[in-house]
Amino acid sequence: MKPRNCVAGTSNLRLVPRVLHSAPPEGRGERMTFARSIGRWAMTGLVINCIIGSGIFGVPGELNRLLGRASPIAMIAGALAVVFIIAPTAEVASQFSEPGGAYLYARSGFGRFAGLQVGWFQLLAIIGATAANANLFVVYLAGFLSRAGHGLPRVLFLSALICVPAVVNYLGARSGAGLSSVLVVAKLLPLVLLIFVGVARFGRHFALIHFAQITAPGVSPWLLALVLMVFSYTGFEYAIIPSGEVKNPRRTLPFALAASILLVMVVYTLLQFVTVATIGTSASPRPVAEIASVLLGHRGAILIGIAVLVSTGGFVSSVMLHGPRLAYSMAAQGEFPRSLGSLHPRFRTPHVAIAGYAALVWLLAVTGGFLWAVVLSTAASAIVYASICGALIQLRRHSPHADALRVPLGRAIAAGGILISAALLTQLDRLGTILMCATAIVAAANWWVTQRRTAQPPGI
Repeated sequence: MKPRNCVAGTSNLRLVPRVLHSAPPEGRGERMTFARSIGRWAMTGLVINCIIGSGIFGVPGELNRLLGRASPIAMIAGALAVVFIIAPTAEVASQFSEPGGAYLYARSGFGRFAGLQVGWFQLLAIIGATAANANLFVVYLAGFLSRAGHGLPRVLFLSALICVPAVVNYLGARSGAGLSSVLVVAKLLPLVLLIFVGVARFGRHFALIHFAQITAPGVSPWLLALVLMVFSYTGFEYAIIPSGEVKNPRRTLPFALAASILLVMVVYTLLQFVTVATIGTSASPRPVAEIASVLLGHRGAILIGIAVLVSTGGFVSSVMLHGPRLAYSMAAQGEFPRSLGSLHPRFRTPHVAIAGYAALVWLLAVTGGFLWAVVLSTAASAIVYASICGALIQLRRHSPHADALRVPLGRAIAAGGILISAALLTQLDRLGTILMCATAIVAAANWWVTQRRTAQPPGI
């Protein structure tokens, strides 16, 4: 039995077609669908590229400050915590072959109002994260070219960083996924080199961590460290948005999610071990750069600077593939302007959505800073994760026999994911709370306008 997508109407659920198409051109009845060109390993590379961003270059120092020698264990604990979010994501994603990600899952499970709320928060998270990485790219580029961090040169470099992947993805998802895979290799090589040299140097002197060293920091530092680690492992939810262009998504998406989180956990844990072994338990704002200086000499800082450029640039490139597909999906459901739901007649890509998304990222990157963009992205992501976990519970209730991956103890795991998402929200400051409330109000207004336009009786 094929899984069904349910959308809330008034008090009952009504079925909608499973496959989303582009809006047909005016005067014509034909429809175009996405070209499925993203394979298993390309999708895995895309997920890794979304997870390993700028955070890994600052997180090791914070973990040192909070947990000391127990910090490598936090890397493993963080991965286990994220499993409570990734496992529901894999199950829910396996039931859909359309683009849209968490927005589509919430809309199918809880109705249009919830879908619009999640869609807006998902857009906020993606645009904020992209702008944050673009800003960090320019900050590190200024270490090589001092003028790049200020004035017109900064704007020009930001423009190039955003426009190049936008044009590549305009020409096709295969090109975009290929570029993302190349950048994954370039991103991992410097980190793997540091890990290899560090383990070779300190591996023989490895000392077991005693239980007292694990419990000594106390509960509060451990909770803060786990929240920090959950943030470091996130980003996978961005990569599942273009599922309409994935070959055999029911098998490809769960494989890509599982393989990616396993590889990232190994890299993060070994890197944290090398951090503690190299610079001790002292806090450092640039721990990985210090490791490189110790292990690789004076050129180590240059190597890490290049790694940050590749990491942040790779993130911008990969997000430019899946971010516009969310706007496309919402337009295809009639909730965004119709033009955003059109596909290019030759390249079969959402060209209008790509152009609009790139423009918004550019605007936020040019006018805002790194930290402000991070606040936007982190808080919004917590809402997205909670909605995915909630969608698993709801979809199991309404489609118990769906032809999809079934995670053992799925409902319990999803409940745990909701609790972890709530923990992330506890880190919000006043400005973040205001921004979240404003986004919810805009999404509610969007729902009200859509309800009036479609002449449907109000219902959530």
